[in-house]
Amino acid sequence: MSDCIFCKIIAGEIPSKKCYEDDEIIAFHDIHPVAPVHFLVVPKKHINSLMELEEADTPLVGRMLFKAQEIAKEQGCAEKGGRFILNAKKDGGQTIDHLHVHFIGGKTLGFKMC
Repeated sequence: MSDCIFCKIIAGEIPSKKCYEDDEIIAFHDIHPVAPVHFLVVPKKHINSLMELEEADTPLVGRMLFKAQEIAKEQGCAEKGGRFILNAKKDGGQTIDHLHVHFIGGKTLGFKMC
């Protein structure tokens, strides 16, 4: 997707502060962090939204979550944890049409439902 900001990050057209990369996924720090630890895990395969997964994408999403918890531990959140967020489409708060997992941690987070 030529106009997707995450695809441009994956292609190296936009710089990012990477914390992980392999053949299938990339992880980088959020440019507008809401907590001391805030990074995203993004598949290199362009998938618009969690609501558009195919069954064949199941292992990829599992890897994304597993890698997110590994990185969170490396970033000092092993003991106290944090929040894993998958927003889906407009009503779910998704602002970039490319599947991604946010991890936020490093401080106590409140909980507020809509």
